[in-house]
Amino acid sequence: MQFAVPPDHPSLPGHFPGRPVVPGVVVLERVMEAIEAGHGPLGAMRLPQVKFVQPLLPGETAEVVLEGEGPRWRFRVLRDGATIASGEVALA
Repeated sequence: MQFAVPPDHPSLPGHFPGRPVVPGVVVLERVMEAIEAGHGPLGAMRLPQVKFVQPLLPGETAEVVLEGEGPRWRFRVLRDGATIASGEVALA
């Protein structure tokens, strides 16, 4: 699933002033949306492991890549083929 966070997204003011960066929680929202798009509503989930290695800037296109099937998924978020975030999502 590809996504871009528009420059007028309500989470961006103050994160960070003068050089906005997409908050990690917004990136993780897109990961959850990708999982639910393929598997339907899942209810409570946990994130036993998440690593952010590069920032995502407003307007940049990123892609969520999922591996595995419920109750556990590994994910990577890529920008231009490079990993910017990775981790694991599990049903609670």
